[in-house]
Amino acid sequence: MDLKGIVDKAKSALKSNPDLIEKGGDAVDKATGNKFASQVDKAQDAARKAVGADEKRADENKPGQNQPGENRPEGK
Repeated sequence: MDLKGIVDKAKSALKSNPDLIEKGGDAVDKATGNKFASQVDKAQDAARKAVGADEKRADENKPGQNQPGENRPEGK
């Protein structure tokens, strides 16, 4: 397999399982003590864009935000 084949296979794997991008970034953050967290976040976004994976929502898992399955009235 040539380099292009390897790259295409990696893109396909990451596109079908974008959590691997998040897990990789989390591992880097842990290893560096979050010293480069903003750069890691940018790299994760770039990786998602490069493989065509869905962008991580900016409001994902923030406290006070409606989570899937929650039915809170608006404004509360």
